[in-house]
Amino acid sequence: MTEPDDLLSHVPEGPVPSSQAGERLLDLVRVMARLRGPGGCPWDREQTHASLARHLLEETHEVLDAIEADDGERLREELGDVLLQVVFHSQMAADEAAWDVDDVAQGIVEKLIRRHPHVFGEVEVAGADEVLINWERIKAEEKGEKPLEDDIPATLPALARASKVQRRAAGWGFEWRSSASALEALKEEVGELESHTDAENAEQEIGDVLFATVAVARKLGVDPESALRRTIGGFAERYDRFRATMEARGVVLDELSEDEVRALFREARA
Repeated sequence: MTEPDDLLSHVPEGPVPSSQAGERLLDLVRVMARLRGPGGCPWDREQTHASLARHLLEETHEVLDAIEADDGERLREELGDVLLQVVFHSQMAADEAAWDVDDVAQGIVEKLIRRHPHVFGEVEVAGADEVLINWERIKAEEKGEKPLEDDIPATLPALARASKVQRRAAGWGFEWRSSASALEALKEEVGELESHTDAENAEQEIGDVLFATVAVARKLGVDPESALRRTIGGFAERYDRFRATMEARGVVLDELSEDEVRALFREARA
């Protein structure tokens, strides 16, 4: 395990969430070491980084569900499951004398300090959007000039990937200056789509519209992935009410005109 960076010695102690100040985190590390140690759990001992990968993905989605449900108690529980995955992977690395959970914590602490010069340094920012741009700029300075999509996971959902690519480009100085400019670009892309609805060009044009929509969302401070997930959930709820209304009235969807379908759906939405 590496020694703490000198940078950390200049950081004043901040408030902690309770008088325990992380003591239960140490308990978790000890429990995990026991499970992986001699006489521990056979299942835990045979796991690898690869075998645990699906569990981390599943637990992350459960955290997202808890957030969207605004269920604070469930969120606490699900975050514990994600934390377990971090400690589990760290213990496996420690068993191989590679690194341990302290190295993981030290790395992220140092990164947070470096990339928040407006808190730990003399830099001033105008708002949250500028913080994200500075983050990408500092990251580029740390790692050198690399391709725009470098180290962005290929498995990241497309909207989240587009947002991250745009944020990184903004950190390098390529960014719409205002939400009005981003909206104008979106209108132009919609116009292009209206002119190219043939099978050969539609996919490209729809991609351009979606990418431009992400840019507008970023300028408005909206996460496009979360926005779409919320809209999907809302549509599903309205559709279920729409279908229940049809069944209650003995209406058959195929027998309705498009205007009638839209009117009934508006009624379900209300």
